[in-house]
This record gives sequence, structure tokens and C-alpha cells, in this order.
Amino acid sequence: MSFKQIAFLHIILFVVAVIFTVGPWYFLMLTVAQLLFVPVTLQMILKKDKRLYYYFAIPAFISVFILQVTTDTKLDVVFAAIYLLFTFVVALYGFGRFIRRGFARLEEFAIDAGMMYLFIGGMWFFAYVAEIDTGFSPLLTWLTGIHFHYSSFLLPVFIGFLGRLYKTTAYKIVCAIILISPIVVALGITFAPWLEVVSVLLYIIGIYGLIVLTLKATFTSALQKVGVLVSFGSLGVTIIFSLLYAARVTTVNIDFMLRFHGLVNCVLFALYGIISWAIFTPPSTERGRRFPISKINGKYKIGEQILTKHIGMQQYKGLVDDMNIYVEKDNLSSTIIDFYENTTDYRLFSEVHWHSWFKPFAAIYRLMSGTIQQLNLPFSNKRTEMTGDIVPVEDGRTKTRAWVRKIDKEVIFVALYSSHQTNDKTYMNIALPLPLSSMIGILELHEQGEKLLLTSKGTSKSDAGIYLAACNYVFKLPLQEQFLIEEIKEGHLRAKHEMRIFTLPFLTIDYVINLKETL
Repeated sequence: MSFKQIAFLHIILFVVAVIFTVGPWYFLMLTVAQLLFVPVTLQMILKKDKRLYYYFAIPAFISVFILQVTTDTKLDVVFAAIYLLFTFVVALYGFGRFIRRGFARLEEFAIDAGMMYLFIGGMWFFAYVAEIDTGFSPLLTWLTGIHFHYSSFLLPVFIGFLGRLYKTTAYKIVCAIILISPIVVALGITFAPWLEVVSVLLYIIGIYGLIVLTLKATFTSALQKVGVLVSFGSLGVTIIFSLLYAARVTTVNIDFMLRFHGLVNCVLFALYGIISWAIFTPPSTERGRRFPISKINGKYKIGEQILTKHIGMQQYKGLVDDMNIYVEKDNLSSTIIDFYENTTDYRLFSEVHWHSWFKPFAAIYRLMSGTIQQLNLPFSNKRTEMTGDIVPVEDGRTKTRAWVRKIDKEVIFVALYSSHQTNDKTYMNIALPLPLSSMIGILELHEQGEKLLLTSKGTSKSDAGIYLAACNYVFKLPLQEQFLIEEIKEGHLRAKHEMRIFTLPFLTIDYVINLKETL
């Protein structure tokens, strides 16, 4: 069936449910989400992939329809369980999308998160139908279910669609706020009423940010832009009343919220939003992995012994044969070029600085890293010499060589260096074997005067990033790294290696690199 046929079918299904409904009128606000908004939105996400729809969605929607048009029966729990299973499968689908891609595109992660949040809505719906004691009244249990269908499923998906059209730094902030808010809502409902107020304040910041972003974004038609503005704008009105309700203003009670807040969100936010995004659903701009991955994975101990079965025949003196593949050699200091092309001629001294907030995690990891013999950085910031060799390796990539670094004969790093080219741009492709996996650092090289910057940060079209490769999955990690290397004087270099997680710095390593002949 085509998208239009599926949409028409669900409109008919909902209209019939309205005609024959046996429950209170306001139950239809959840029913319309289940029978119309969820399936139509999923079709916009899944496009031609109809397996989820035919195998899981149809039984779920029929079950919801039966629940809405029949009085209480012993089979109600079964029907609710069928819908719960459907939301679980949707969540798995969203999680699968995320695992295949990782933290590569926030707009796609917003869609993934919406699909995963839907399962929480399914659980609350099941709890209501099964009359499970959640610690709240049946009505509040039902309202929580409806929240996770609208604010936690539809809203993140709509934000994802907007991000496919218009993604700026402001978008990233707004999107992050919206995605965090459902968790804060759940914590507020469960543990502390004041957190409900915080969650609503977060929603207010996020929603009004969305309105501004929508005004700046370019749409395929003015009609679609107006529709999206109406959708997000309606939330800008109803969220104010959510704040008053969370603040326990007596005039804003449950009955008022059902009649005003519920109906406005149902009609203006959800219906207008779906119609507007159906006019043109922005296609995903994500692309599959295009760079080669090292075929060397470790077991439970890495160390230099992992190289034994993969030793190559060609000999190398440096991490790179010719730096011209990355940069214009004439623009950089001769010592930087020589270090990369003749790495074994240099001595390397390091000072490791774990940032204060991360030290407890570093101490715990240090207990394991000595056994694994990989990423085995010292906890102390004492200056120490890193020694090691460059070993030719065959791992399925081009001219791969391993740089094994040690401190007092203890292996610190086993890094496999290679390169690859995408769209006439050459990247440094570094693999660090891990147990049953491999961490891949794809770095861009940039000249900064006579300094050299190596960074995992790039544009959306760049391969740059840090990835975890396991089995057939390549997962982009929320890590960023950069090296800035400069010449102090001829034969002497200084480098700074900075690592961040979710933009928060957690590790800095200062290096002093000296030509052996000058010591």
C-alpha cells in the first residue's frame, strides 16, 4: 500500500472508532494518536519498508480499535499487550537505526529517540488497561501514556524532520533540551513535583527555540512552513498552561487541561504537524560508511602480541611515508614533517592530565587497562618517556603500520596507522584494537601557520570522527579529539592532545618530542 492509502485507511478506522466508542470523549485523544498519528508518522520515517507495518502494526491497531469500541472484557489485557509489543518493536527499530549510525547526526537521533520513547507510552497504556498499580490514579496513568505519544514521540520526530532542513548550533541546543525533557518529566512525576516545573521550563525554552528555528528554515512551500509554525506555535501556547498546572495553580485543573491543552495539542500540534510534514518529508542526508576498517580485533588482552599473526613484509620508519598526501609540506616546519616521516628517530615524553570530574572514571578504568594493555594511560601526571617501535601490519587497509608505545616496558597504546581518501580528501585512519572490536579515529589534517592540527571534528560531509567498529556495525562515538603539534626549535616539538566527550574535556596529554641526535 502507498502512503496515501495507509493514511486514508487509518482515517476511516479512527472515524469508525469515534462513531462506536464506548469510553469517555477524552479517551479519543490517545486513540487518534494510536490509530492515526503514530502509523502515519511511522510511514514518513520508514518510507518503503513496510515489514513493521504489516507484521506488527496492523494487529496493534486492530487491538486498539477493539478496546475503544467494546466494553471491558477479559481480553482487554491481551489487546493492550499486542499494542505494547508493537511499541517495543518500534523502539527496537529506532535503537537499531541508532546503533548502525551512532552519534553522527543529531536530527536522526531525535527520530530514533522518539521511536524509543513510544515504548514508554505503550507501557503506560498497558498499565492503565491492565489496572496495574503505578502509584498514581488511573487517569494520571493514562495521561502519562498520552504524554509519551505526543510530546515524546511526535515532537522528537518533527524536530528530526526540521533538522534535516535546517541544522545550526542553536538547533543542536534546542534538540538536546527537548530530548532530555521527557526524562525530567518522568523523574518529576515519580520522585519530586518541583522537577515537573523544571521539565516544563525546559520544554518552554525548547519549544520557543523551535518556533524561531522554523521561521529561519527554508521549506519547499509557504503552506508547509505555515503549517509547521502552527504546529510548534500551538505548543508555545499550551506549554504555558502546563507550567501553571505544574505550579499547582488551582484554576488550571485536570478538566481544563483535558479540554484545552489536550484538544489544542491534538488538533493544532499533531494534526497540523503531520499534514505539514506529509506535504514534503525531508529525506535523511545520512550516508553509509565509506572508509576502510581494520580487520584486526582483539580478544580480552591486546598488547603487542596481537600483531604477531599480522606482520607485514614492508619496513617503515614513520607513521606516514609522505606528508604531501595530507598537507603541503612546504608550509609546515621541517621538524614536524620529519617526525611523521621518520618517527623512530625521535624520543617522546608525555604528561597525562585527567580532568578532575573524570578522575573517578579514569581510576576505575585503570584497574582494567593494565590487563587489556590498550589505552593504558597512567593515572599520574608525572612526566614519563614513551618508547616503542613501528611495525608493518596487514589488516586489509593500505600501507598499515602499528605504532606500539610503552612506558617502562608496559604497553600503553597499540595504534594501527593507515590512510584513506574520500572525495579527493585524504584522512588519517587510525585503528586501536579492543576486545572483540576496534576503535577507529578518522582525522583531518590542517595547517595552522607552521603548526599542524589533527582533528576528528569535521563538517557533516566529512568522514572525520571517532567510531567503534564491532561485527558489521560502525558506531560513531560522542568523542572528539585533536592534536596540535608545533616546532619549538629545530629538532624539538611540542604537542597537545585533547579528548572530549559530548564536548566536555576529560583528558589532556602534553608531549615533548625530540630528535635523538639533538639530545
